[in-house]
Amino acid sequence: MSTAATTGAAAAAAAAISNAVKANGAIVYLAPEDFRRILTRTEYPMVVMAEYGAFTKKYKYLTAYQGFIFFAKSPEKLTFPVPVELIQTKKVWVPDM
Repeated sequence: MSTAATTGAAAAAAAAISNAVKANGAIVYLAPEDFRRILTRTEYPMVVMAEYGAFTKKYKYLTAYQGFIFFAKSPEKLTFPVPVELIQTKKVWVPDM
């Protein structure tokens, strides 16, 4: 592959990544206690929750705040410091960081 082709491929890959971030927004990984703290910044937040694990149940949580998606995993079901609209789903997927 020529240098121009390599440069073009790298530019195309960078553009694809940039477009994916624009489409999906930024995902911020938090500890469960920090996730709970974010919820207090909104009057009535929406939380998406999924259980996973075959033998030991674990939990994944998502919420949106000011254009960011906040994500947390927990070995225990979280209680929330404010009333939330809870959406339970079968699966939550976020890209590995």
